[in-house]
Amino acid sequence: PPATGRLVLFPLVLLIFQPAGYVTQTRAKRRLWGGQLPSHMTSSLRPSVNDRRWRELGVEEQRAYIMRLLDALEVTDRDKRLKVARAILYLAQGVFDECDTEMDTLHCSRHNIFLLYEMGVFTALLELLSMEIENNQACSSAVRKPAISLADSTELRVLLSIMYLMVEAIRVEMEDDKPEWKSSRETFKTELASPLCNGEPFALLLFTMVTKFCSMNAPHFPMKKVLLLLWKTVLFTLGGFEELQQMKVAARERISLPPLPEDSIKVVRSMRAASPPASAMELIEQQQQQKRGRRSRRPLVKQDSLDTYNERDPFKNDDSRDEEEDADDADNGLEGEVDPLDRDVIIQPPPPPAPLRPPTERVCFPKGLPWAPKVREKDIEHFLETSRNKFIGFTLGNDIETLVGLPRPIHESVKTLKQCGIYYFMPWAVWKPCVLVFQIALLKLLLAAAPTSKAKTDSINILADVLPEEMPVTVLQSMKLGIDVNRHKEIIVKAISALLLLLLKHFKLNHIYQFEYVSQHLVFANCIPLILKFFNQNIMSYISSKNSICVLDFPHCVVHEMPELTAESLEAGDSNQFCWRNLFSCINLLRILNKLTKWKHSRTMMLVVFKSAPILKRALKVKQAMMQLYVLKLLKIQTKYLGRQWRKSNMKTMSAIYQKVRHRLNDDWAYGNDIDARPWDFQAEECALRESIEKFNARRYDKNQNSEFVPVDNCLQSVLGQRVDLPEDFHYSYEMWLEREVFSQPIQWEGLLQAQ
Repeated sequence: PPATGRLVLFPLVLLIFQPAGYVTQTRAKRRLWGGQLPSHMTSSLRPSVNDRRWRELGVEEQRAYIMRLLDALEVTDRDKRLKVARAILYLAQGVFDECDTEMDTLHCSRHNIFLLYEMGVFTALLELLSMEIENNQACSSAVRKPAISLADSTELRVLLSIMYLMVEAIRVEMEDDKPEWKSSRETFKTELASPLCNGEPFALLLFTMVTKFCSMNAPHFPMKKVLLLLWKTVLFTLGGFEELQQMKVAARERISLPPLPEDSIKVVRSMRAASPPASAMELIEQQQQQKRGRRSRRPLVKQDSLDTYNERDPFKNDDSRDEEEDADDADNGLEGEVDPLDRDVIIQPPPPPAPLRPPTERVCFPKGLPWAPKVREKDIEHFLETSRNKFIGFTLGNDIETLVGLPRPIHESVKTLKQCGIYYFMPWAVWKPCVLVFQIALLKLLLAAAPTSKAKTDSINILADVLPEEMPVTVLQSMKLGIDVNRHKEIIVKAISALLLLLLKHFKLNHIYQFEYVSQHLVFANCIPLILKFFNQNIMSYISSKNSICVLDFPHCVVHEMPELTAESLEAGDSNQFCWRNLFSCINLLRILNKLTKWKHSRTMMLVVFKSAPILKRALKVKQAMMQLYVLKLLKIQTKYLGRQWRKSNMKTMSAIYQKVRHRLNDDWAYGNDIDARPWDFQAEECALRESIEKFNARRYDKNQNSEFVPVDNCLQSVLGQRVDLPEDFHYSYEMWLEREVFSQPIQWEGLLQAQ
């Protein structure tokens, strides 16, 4: 091989997934071998039967070959097992050496993956993965090593790569799927949710890998691949956001609740980023400042950091300007009027590939606000209590039905409030106990992967599966490694944020106390300041980062000839103006923060104490509708605590909140007059919630249940079949008991017949 021959010890195909789309990504063999594959490597991978290529074989011949590979996986020689596992990985990747186009490779990969699953390859890989997890010798060796590299996790990475490809390919449904593939998809979904290994579901096994890694007992585990596989497994078995919406609608219909007023996903997709115009006072002030020769505060300058056609540095002096504006509470979140030629230059989600996802329907709303207003039952109670106290002179407690004695306008108001009411339900289901210790581990990984984190000697090493054995010696190699490291961290953040959000939404649908249990432990684990720390950076720079090398994307890198990489081409990055992966991560983290703080005034006060307002306002510079929506939601819930001067100085932000965020009737968020905004004992609020959660857990899941809640067994066979421990002196009085209670009592046979 050429000069890159030192990389021979790398695994033959290093999968580095591209989770932003449906296709995975790899640093493929052509990179390792200078653009061409050695003939002995190609021949060792190419499956052949009678000197025929893989794609020339019939299905039965392909099955026979896979069966021989499965037999070879059971050998004790580690090197031979690894060679066979790489051959299976080559099949899962689509036998790319025999393909001419990217679509051809993907189609062949999909065919091979369903064939591999049909032959039981996933079960065999699961056994090998369990064996690698329990390999105490490898774990102890990794703990003693001063520096861990790619070579320490070769077997694990190959196994996880195959399993990820299988889960992702089978999970995604396509129009041209065969009928047997649809059946295999449902079977595979059921298998992943069932106890597969040691009586545990597959996701719980992956969670165990995360905790072992974070506890420093297995520092060689490739966390990026584990997290990606865990996220896709949960996404497959529990369902994504669209499945959640369908489950929510079905659950409301099942318990006779009114349907939801709209589909939140469709509403958000139809929204545009906010760009409110400047007020007349600001126009006059700017003109006066220009006449005086003073430096303008630039309230009307368009957001050039998101302008695709802007040739200037979008991040020049960005942080200094933010600090200067935030110092005196000026509004720096939303820009002024945009030039008509640049109105459409905003971040919009990239169009999904046509064959992978059907086009979404666009919702058309009348001119006005995008959301139907809502009201809580608590708000209706408070309104009625106030009205009764005013017009009648007494209250009725938690009664929202009795309107006797109240004037007609109050009747109409209550009717309107009830029409906008959303009543929540608590469906009872099975508790999924995979939360507490896993949450701490996930937050540790998120902290280590955050761009604002500083390297510490005692922190966990998340770069074990990206660093080579030999560090780079040239500038080009250093640049490639730097891009890989940054991209590695970005993927970890994306996987963790998506996983946490998905679990929170499913727990909330499953049972509200399960959601509150998980949320409270996330809060106690400092999740709120961690997310704020993540956003306390140059968020525009993070969204616009280009930590990828297009020519190394799979399957492009294995189908086309790779051009020579130079420092200039690496520095230029890809052609995308923005990194959709990082934008997705930011939106997920904002949604998690919203779920943790919604209707929790003690946690809202945490946002105020940690001075989140200027941090969130800087995030509004990202001109993307969904991200702006969740930032504005977080600002709305704390405006009542920020004071009148803050609201007065940030009227553009207040206007954007009014335009974008759903309205809650009787919610005085813009004035700070809400009774919930008073300085209550917020610690008591959390303690009361925790007490309710503990009662729920004790009633539903505690093995030593109170006898009051133990169900009575009325089955005659099970009662008579129970073994009862009798006292030692029982046989002394047994005959007397029989004589008194049985033999001397007459049996009323007629009564028994009548009872029948």
